[in-house]
Amino acid sequence: MAVKIRLARMGVKKRPFYRIVITNSSSPRDGKYIEIVGTYNPLPDPAEIKLDEERIKEWIKRGAKPSQTVKSILRKEGIFATH
Repeated sequence: MAVKIRLARMGVKKRPFYRIVITNSSSPRDGKYIEIVGTYNPLPDPAEIKLDEERIKEWIKRGAKPSQTVKSILRKEGIFATH
């Protein structure tokens, strides 16, 4: 079972809000997830980002792979090191 850290879209049309979730890679974007580890609201300037850093680091140690968007969010917050 490949585990991913990715965004799940919430909110209404033209007003997106995202949860950062741990999910099985075969699950649909807004489908079943294992755990919510943060939120991302892109509408305000600057964007609102709330993360559970300890849980994210724990899942990365277990082998979870972040999506490109989540990886860039984690880099901005200083959690994911740029190699």
